[in-house]
Amino acid sequence: MCKMFNLLQAVLMDKPYLRILSKQSLENPIFVQGLPGFGNVGRIAAHFLVKFFDAKPFAELYSPTFPDYISITPKGVAYLPKYDFYYAPLEKNNLVIMSGEIQPSFDDVLAHYAICEEVLDFAESLTCKFVVTMGGVPITEDKTEIFVAATNNRLATDFMEKGAAIYSKGKIVGGTGLTLALAKERNIDGVCLLGTTLGFKADREAGFLVFKFLMKVLGEEIKEGLKDDIPTE
Repeated sequence: MCKMFNLLQAVLMDKPYLRILSKQSLENPIFVQGLPGFGNVGRIAAHFLVKFFDAKPFAELYSPTFPDYISITPKGVAYLPKYDFYYAPLEKNNLVIMSGEIQPSFDDVLAHYAICEEVLDFAESLTCKFVVTMGGVPITEDKTEIFVAATNNRLATDFMEKGAAIYSKGKIVGGTGLTLALAKERNIDGVCLLGTTLGFKADREAGFLVFKFLMKVLGEEIKEGLKDDIPTE
């Protein structure tokens, strides 16, 4: 009852509400964000990470600036729109993976800033010192490629040498770009990985390629046929 009261109180005060499900002490955590957007590439890539590492949920973020509709599980259970945070222990670094089905309206600029600042506050409280955002970039021809934007030239070059192309087209919309730029303002290093997509529907192939590229950077081996073995929904 207390948790529900806190959530309702936050909604009435027109601010985000972070619900902690379990406290985690994570060593050298990397924050990874995958939200819906072009081809749902970022969200799909995040789901691959969650499923591959069997990551466990440990926090949720609610906001009155999220859309005014609810989602229903296959068993008919209703739940509010939210961002979910998962943790996954790795040998060298732990991952904090954030995903969700929604973003604030693209017309509500202040809401995007408020949500991204809240997300980064939480990431910093977990001592995350590196941020990865994932998304899609629309193209007009069927061409498979991973683009990278970064908080500094050194990181952009490092990821280019790992196989990504420099993203130099000027804009990355929504939380995918804003989280990265706000991280830079906090002196947090980070990159944005963008998979090319035609963007007409959920692009599982592009999401898997972003996931696979990130796994390569993390030093994790991906076996052939894995894409078909992992559900993303």
